[in-house]
Amino acid sequence: MDDLDRSIITQLSQDARVSVAVLSRRLKVARSTVQARLERLESTGAIAGYTVRFGESARAARIRATVLLVIEPRALAAILTRLKTLPEVERIHTTSGRVDLALQVAAGSTSALDDVLDRIGGLEGVRSSESLIHLSTKLDRAI
Repeated sequence: MDDLDRSIITQLSQDARVSVAVLSRRLKVARSTVQARLERLESTGAIAGYTVRFGESARAARIRATVLLVIEPRALAAILTRLKTLPEVERIHTTSGRVDLALQVAAGSTSALDDVLDRIGGLEGVRSSESLIHLSTKLDRAI
């Protein structure tokens, strides 16, 4: 990945709907160059897809939490399978340190969040869980 690829990704992260023609003008390269680069970035997996990022007003309708899990040895595969079936689980990260998994979950109400936290904590193989409720977002640079 070179500077042009990074510039294309930066532009797309700011507006995924920008056209190839506009990208080529902004980056001062031929439209065919931008198109070829996009195709390569997509085929290599550098760009996995194009999506909508919700604004604060849409995110405010959901309550989010980070859930830290300590799991039993050799239980990871089974726990991941069960977590992937829960629609409230948005992200799952393996970690180093005192916890094994960090989850981001979201629900429409505190009672719904409480329910999903109970279901996660009750999964066979979960040794302990800790939940951190997100109060506000001060910075979001996620691409």
